[in-house]
Formats: sequence, C-alpha cells, structure tokens
Amino acid sequence: MANVLPDEKRLRVLAALVDGNSERAVERMTGINRETVGRLALAFGQGATNLHNRLVRDLSCSLVQVDEIWSFVGKKQARVTAEDAPGVGEAYTFVALDTSSRLAISWHVGRRDEDSARTFMADVRARLVVMPAMTSDGFAPYIAAVGASFGPGVDYAQTVKNYTKRGRREGPADHRYEPPRDPFITKKPVFGAPNLDRASTAYIERQNCTMRHFIGRMRRLCLAFSKKLANHRAAIALAYVHYNFCHVVSSLRVTPAMAAGITDHVWDLPELLDALLAAAPCAPPEKQLLAPRVPETTARELPNGRGFLRVVDGGKAKPSDAPRAPTPPAAPPARVATGEPPREELPPRGTQLEFDWRPKPRQMDLFD
Repeated sequence: MANVLPDEKRLRVLAALVDGNSERAVERMTGINRETVGRLALAFGQGATNLHNRLVRDLSCSLVQVDEIWSFVGKKQARVTAEDAPGVGEAYTFVALDTSSRLAISWHVGRRDEDSARTFMADVRARLVVMPAMTSDGFAPYIAAVGASFGPGVDYAQTVKNYTKRGRREGPADHRYEPPRDPFITKKPVFGAPNLDRASTAYIERQNCTMRHFIGRMRRLCLAFSKKLANHRAAIALAYVHYNFCHVVSSLRVTPAMAAGITDHVWDLPELLDALLAAAPCAPPEKQLLAPRVPETTARELPNGRGFLRVVDGGKAKPSDAPRAPTPPAAPPARVATGEPPREELPPRGTQLEFDWRPKPRQMDLFD
C-alpha cells in the first residue's frame, strides 16, 4: 500500500510553499521529509500548469505589459555555459500582465534570447481574443516576437530606462535605488499608434516585486535558489496560479481572476489544493482571430467589423502660427424697465475716451 500523506499535511506543505519558503524550510516547519516535499511541489506545479491552461484563455485585455525576471538554476551564467551543463545557468521568467485586472496572462521560463521571447509571445497571443495595446522594456528581441505573433497592426511601444554611472564618478552618491533622471525613461512607438501617455511598465515591475516575495527561488543574494530546472518551473507555475486565484490586490479589493471574470469568489487554500490535485492534463490554447479593440479616444467604427478610424496626434498637419482675428466682445445683456430714470451709458472698459464724447440720447418711455 502506497504511503499517501493526509490532506491536512498536504495543505500545510502547500501553505508553506506559496508563502515563499524553501523545501528545506518546509521540512523543518512540517516535519515531512524533504524528498516528499519536492515530489509534492512537482505535482502542485504540474497541476497549476494544467489549471492555468484550462481557465486562463479567451481573454479580452486592452493593455498588456510584459517584462522578464532574472533568476538562475544551479549556478549563475557567468560560471557555466549552456553547452557545458544544459538546464543550468540563468533562467529568466517572461511575464505578461493585464493592467486592468492585474492578471498574469502567461509566463515562460527560459534564457533571455529571441527564441524564448517568440515562444512566450506566441502563448500570450493564443490566450487573447482582442487585439491589445502592448508595452515592454527595451529588450530588442521583443520587436521580432511581437511582430511575428500579432503583426504590425498592434499598438506596441517600448519604455527604455537610461541607467548611467555618472553618480559614481561625481561622488559617493549611490544611484542603485534612485538613478539620475536626465531623462530616466524614454518612450518610443514600435508598431501601430500607441498612446505614449499610458505606455508604462510600472504595474508589471511592481508585480515582479510581489512574486519575488512569494517565490523564494527568485530572491536575490540568498541561498534559496533552484537546483533543478523542473523544480524551478513548478515553483513558478504554482506561485502565479496562487497569485491569480488567491491573492487579493489591495487597489482592486478582488483577486486578478475575479477582476478578469474567470471566477466569482476568492479561492482559499483547500479549494486550490483540490483543484491542483484534480486538474487533468490540458494543452495550451490555440490562437484565434483577434477582434479590434475599442479605442478610448475619438474614433469611428468601420463597416464589416474592420476596426476603427481613430484620431491620433502627430502627422503632417500642424497648427497654424498665423495670427488670428480677435474674438468680438459679447453683446451686453438686455435691461428690463424698472421705472427708474435711466443711467448714463459709459464706454466699455479698456477703450480710450474722446473729448467730444456725450451720452447717447434715449427715447422717452411712454409706459411704466
């Protein structure tokens, strides 16, 4: 007879894992062997992947932000190459976030290269049914990946942060937490006509900070790094599914899955445990035709569902610098007869008085 942990102990292991603890820390907290904790973590990660593929699809996201998080498996890339030890080295997590619901649409763990960017962007494209507006950092392979998955019709912009070392040369000032802004952020359109006022990566970068707190393997300058790539991917999948369905965003007061319309309540840990263990294998969704996004600015809908004709800034038309005629003054309001003797009318304020100015004669009132 197989030795199966009771639900109470599995729930304790799940609660410790989603709180950012390592497998050895979970062993000390629960008294369960570390190898058993590792097998449970792999099972939870596979169930989280299947659950995400089944529920997070057919999304209507108007603005998507993408970014990548640095981490490593086994050893850092500076010490070992990919040819010497496959699966060991730097492991970047590409993440796409819906800004309105804070939902983690997709993630992909791989190296920071064009192949990983294309694989990640293809998965994002397959989960959407509306053409979004997209913003990323200045990572160059994003341009080819977005163009291959969404085409040149997507509104895509990049926000580039200009980190410099000028502060170190001028003095002992440390700009690791407050870099010089001259300018610090530069925005540029890549495809379409994106709204640069809304182009930002602030939400995804804040969410990256949250995930580093929930995933101990992603924390910097610590010993809780992954030793195997499979365990690393399982821990990341479990953390993002827990974030989507169990984590209440303080600014929204609901979970990201509730804000996106995937579920109608906050999942507790027992419900998440049952869903992870009962999740059947599910393949990622296939891409569908994207409907045009309703623009927020002045627009006119084109016939046959071909999109919208929008008004965008820029172009050849520029405002004229020729002087305009002054606006004529408004007519004075009509006076109502009150039976009092009429007052002398004065010239309007700001005009020069003439020496031969006299009040205009008024017609005698025949009735009160």
